[in-house]
Amino acid sequence: ASRSAVVARAGASEPRRAESRRESLAKGAALAAFAAMVQTTNVGAALADRLPEETDVKLLCDSACEAALVDAETVTTPSGLKYKDIKVGDGVQPEPGFQVVVDYIAKNEQGFIFDNSLEKGKPNDVRVTGDPTSANVIPGLDEGILTMKSGGIRRLYIPGDLAFPKGLASAPGRPRISPFSPVVFDVKLIYIPGME
Repeated sequence: ASRSAVVARAGASEPRRAESRRESLAKGAALAAFAAMVQTTNVGAALADRLPEETDVKLLCDSACEAALVDAETVTTPSGLKYKDIKVGDGVQPEPGFQVVVDYIAKNEQGFIFDNSLEKGKPNDVRVTGDPTSANVIPGLDEGILTMKSGGIRRLYIPGDLAFPKGLASAPGRPRISPFSPVVFDVKLIYIPGME
């Protein structure tokens, strides 16, 4: 009796397996058709190379500012940090060890935003140190802020060795930053508590 039960069960499962194979073939054909469409329309490249469009993003540098930056002087420091002043501040310059209050927008090399303090609704307090080994933020940001004056806005082009040595996993919908990848920060030095 047990042998016939096994045969009966095997016979009963046979149609399911055939149906499963048919479904697999159909799914495979559908995927192949989709892949062919993606290749011919170049949708795949667009999907792979881009994140969803950002709408109503708060920025420190609008389109007029971006146009002005094209002709702005680029300063390169001995460490390899590069920057362009969007607006030179008229306040005081921070000293190492002081806390500063900044707004910033951080982008990857392709210009996709991975962090934006303006969207969070409050600026960040950062202690600048002038020492890459003890900086509370990435060394390139620390160095770039130290030569600003309050009220200033600057674009920092931070090389990979002054950025995120371990990389950075970002929020959903935001790009991931690979280890030692260059990044770009727009920074506004709002004020320096204790110095102003």
